[in-house]
Amino acid sequence: ELAHAGAEVIAFDATSRPRPASVGLLTQAIKSRGRLAMADCAALEDARAALAAGADFVGTTLSGYLGGPEPDAPDLALIGAMHALTPFVIAEGRIRTTEQAAAAVRAGAFAVVVGSAITRPEHVTTWFKTAIDAAFAAREKRQVLGIDIGGTKTLAALVEGASIAIDVTIPTARDAGPDDWIGAIAQGTADWKGRYTSLGIAVTGIIDGGLWSALNPATLDIPPDYPLVEKLEAAFGVPVFAANDAQAAAWGEYRFGAGSNQDLVFLTISTGIGGGIVIDGKPLLGLAGHFGLVRGASEGTSPIEDEVSGRWIGSEAARAGHPMAVPEVFAAAEAGEDWASAIIAQSARRVALLCEGIQLMLAPRRIVIGGGIGLAQGYLDLIEQQLPQAQPRLRPVLAAAKLGVHAGVIGVADLALTAG
Repeated sequence: ELAHAGAEVIAFDATSRPRPASVGLLTQAIKSRGRLAMADCAALEDARAALAAGADFVGTTLSGYLGGPEPDAPDLALIGAMHALTPFVIAEGRIRTTEQAAAAVRAGAFAVVVGSAITRPEHVTTWFKTAIDAAFAAREKRQVLGIDIGGTKTLAALVEGASIAIDVTIPTARDAGPDDWIGAIAQGTADWKGRYTSLGIAVTGIIDGGLWSALNPATLDIPPDYPLVEKLEAAFGVPVFAANDAQAAAWGEYRFGAGSNQDLVFLTISTGIGGGIVIDGKPLLGLAGHFGLVRGASEGTSPIEDEVSGRWIGSEAARAGHPMAVPEVFAAAEAGEDWASAIIAQSARRVALLCEGIQLMLAPRRIVIGGGIGLAQGYLDLIEQQLPQAQPRLRPVLAAAKLGVHAGVIGVADLALTAG
């Protein structure tokens, strides 16, 4: 009857389910009338048997429909497996988007059938509604409490992507200790309770298995193996992700700032020197990136951050007879004071040496410079002037950080979402 009605291709159920006529008889009946036979299959064995019986086409039409929950996506694996048997594979079943249709062709389809996505508006409406509802639900859950504990102050913020909904700065009482710091943060963010479902914290030092330890106690003295994650989860009642502050800032700059999603090394030059590395789209955590502790530029006498950072600039100014805060040293240099210019130039020269070494070791696409000293007026230019001019391939590409003081909280909030 189908052949008489004008069908050029006649499809039939070619699965192993019971039927009035076998696959062989159906194929023979179709072919005897000069028509092409298409076998609607659920598995590779169905296709193999149908082809042996003389079917011209095999289709994935019944994959996922012989019991159990119906899958959401087309069976691309079955398309590929059938293509190994015959070039004449018809991709059919749950192909709802242009991307899925193209994927079916890449998997080996000879032709693609699109049904409900065109003929059933109630199905299409349901797909869109489900996706939109899920996106709204995810957006409600994407706010993260980001915390960045620094040597002098702590920043806490509600973060969504690269946006800061609200933030607060809390002084870091250096002599009080981490229990008191956590208590102060909890008190300062008490009104935000219920607006976030996870917490990311960026800290100086090293995080290993949720335990926090200092690498340079001069920056911030922390008891060895302080159970930071455990303490925060008890205090805030949400899952916690912890990372070194510079590693978190490196990730923030990579995802949303000057890194432009390219391999980078991040250096933050402030009270100390922190660093972070992102390679192949992944942040290197743990001990990686603690460039402030290398001793090459100081000839092994002390960590480089002790001869470059804000503490060193302030102490050198006092030694030169000008006790003043670091911003005032920069202001004096800008006003033409030779003693101030010499201190800042020496700091920049040592950072340039560090950047040269980083470039030789890791060859990042760029080195992003941040921190209060790193972003001070003219400092990045001074570093650039000290880099090798004659050999461009050895010269690192420097970029100023874009996220400013929020780099750490933005980065660690994004990492908290990823880890969750």
